[in-house]
Amino acid sequence: MRGLSGSSGGGGGLGDGDGPGSPVRRPRFRGGMAASGTVLAGLVAFGLFGVGCSSGGTGTRDEGPAGSQPVAQITQQPSPTGTTPAVRRVDAVRLLKSDPKVGERVREGLKPCAGKAYPIDTSYGSMTGGRTADVVVNVMSCADSVSVGTYVYRADDDGSYKNVFAAEVPAVYGTIDRGDLVVTTQVYGSKDPLASPSGSEVVTYRWASDRFTEHDRVHNDFSRAVEGTDGDLPVQSEPVEPEPADEPAQPGRN
Repeated sequence: MRGLSGSSGGGGGLGDGDGPGSPVRRPRFRGGMAASGTVLAGLVAFGLFGVGCSSGGTGTRDEGPAGSQPVAQITQQPSPTGTTPAVRRVDAVRLLKSDPKVGERVREGLKPCAGKAYPIDTSYGSMTGGRTADVVVNVMSCADSVSVGTYVYRADDDGSYKNVFAAEVPAVYGTIDRGDLVVTTQVYGSKDPLASPSGSEVVTYRWASDRFTEHDRVHNDFSRAVEGTDGDLPVQSEPVEPEPADEPAQPGRN
């Protein structure tokens, strides 16, 4: 038996591992352990790599560029503040009666039509860039509901209001359109009834150098070919979209 063990040399595959000549299995077992340890170490390292990428702690993500992270891509910039002025309600009747720029005829005719209701329309909006919204006031007559005056008031820092625009002509009406002041005036011929103006003037004003200046002017001529049996045409009460005009500004028309 010893001869067989000795002749096999380093083969040792037939030994049981208990004899002095067959220590062959242990080196193989240790070699397997070494190989398995290498594989296990690789798996552990891979697992740590995955943990480092998915966890919030330090890892390879900290070494990458910050701009490639999804959080950086969806971060919203703070929106600017103060772009919308505060709206402060005013007593338009008191404002008109205490304003020396309002004509005497308009002030005297400013009376309630029925009960305590005054014939005025009030609009609030941003036109002059102030901290408080500007106020547009249209005064109408009780008898025919035709506007007789348009006024714009701008709030000062002390809380008072200043008249920065006034137009006192028959059938005039002012509105706020995307930061501009749009004033529409009905045009009447010598024989035009009140309900049938011959046309209209639509003037767009913009705030510049602490005053309103004319920016656009549109003239409309109304057709008489579509008159009905009653002979009346609808009165244009809403301003149309202004178009660029070559005619220079005429401050005297304010």
